[in-house]
Amino acid sequence: MIVGTVTDRRMPVIAIDVAGTAHRAVIDTGFNGDLELPQSLRDRLNARWAAQSLAELAGGVCVVEDIYLVDFPFDGQIIVEAEASFADTDDILIGTKLLGGHCLEIDFVKKTVQIERAKNV
Repeated sequence: MIVGTVTDRRMPVIAIDVAGTAHRAVIDTGFNGDLELPQSLRDRLNARWAAQSLAELAGGVCVVEDIYLVDFPFDGQIIVEAEASFADTDDILIGTKLLGGHCLEIDFVKKTVQIERAKNV
């Protein structure tokens, strides 16, 4: 099980170790992809260019993003070939596609986050 917190700005976050470095990862339930990662991790995750994709952001803004396949550690496993875009940020965004096969509980009152691998997947 992965546990995290809800920040004062109401963002559900977890800590995740990537390439030997701790990072803050925001659970973004409005993002239906796998990952958005800091540019600084591109070389450390064996990123392989895959395609360009049209992404619709908040407010209906559309952007074209380069999508890479990366070997990404999540929930005690290395997910080979997760799809990721890279941005000038320090945070990792975890989208709902990466959470497939998991149960996500966000309790805004208690300020807790729990991610548990589903037993039947």
